[in-house]
Amino acid sequence: MTVSRRRLLPVLAGAGLAGGGMARAAGAPPAGLALIVLDVGGTIIADRGEVPKAMLGALGRHGIAVTPQELASWRGASKRMMIEHFVRRARKSESLVEPIHADFNASAMRAYEKVAPIAGAQEAMRAMQAMGLKLATTTGFDRPLNDAIMRRLGWEHFFVASVTSDEVREGRPAPYLLFRAMERAGIGDVRQVAAVGDTPLDLQAAHNAGIPAWGVFSGAATEERLRKEPAVAVLSSVAALPPLLRKGAPAPICR
Repeated sequence: MTVSRRRLLPVLAGAGLAGGGMARAAGAPPAGLALIVLDVGGTIIADRGEVPKAMLGALGRHGIAVTPQELASWRGASKRMMIEHFVRRARKSESLVEPIHADFNASAMRAYEKVAPIAGAQEAMRAMQAMGLKLATTTGFDRPLNDAIMRRLGWEHFFVASVTSDEVREGRPAPYLLFRAMERAGIGDVRQVAAVGDTPLDLQAAHNAGIPAWGVFSGAATEERLRKEPAVAVLSSVAALPPLLRKGAPAPICR
């Protein structure tokens, strides 16, 4: 998926992300930007392969063979949608979806008992809050797993909204997670929003929502892979974002 500078500039300019906007106070975010929507796994918490391991195990225990390479293109997607896809592909009964999903959630819950943040993520969130920005999360996890992760990290207070894949009609790359986060955050204009994610599906969802996004190669996808998607910039991690926001954010990558 590609996007031209001409198509991106109106969105970025409206959010003050493309330069040439109103003068900003020192340390303030770009003019007009109000909400940063963060992905969870690989973006603000460390990705050590917990999700693919749990998913491959759950599918395999129910007689569905999937390779890690086949699973890779689904990183960032709704886990239920992922399971439905592979169940259909294997021509298995749809009655398997629920037990596989429950198996996955139980395995992932155990794997994240000692969840670790991305280095510098907590400090970055504090810095963005100090700029007056609202923060929200979206994730391919279901509500129980997401909430367990946030409780274990003590991060609930950072976010004005969190949206999980079981709360929308369709997960990424559809834009609904982002729109629901905007709704809960009380933001009605996509020009006031930017997103951050570590997978191609994260960036595709933002593109489909008309929202500029930063890719981070701290999780599932490589820098090279993320640069094939529309993004404002590709960063090593979310920790690199606050300094860019203070400077008015980078110009868009043109494709």
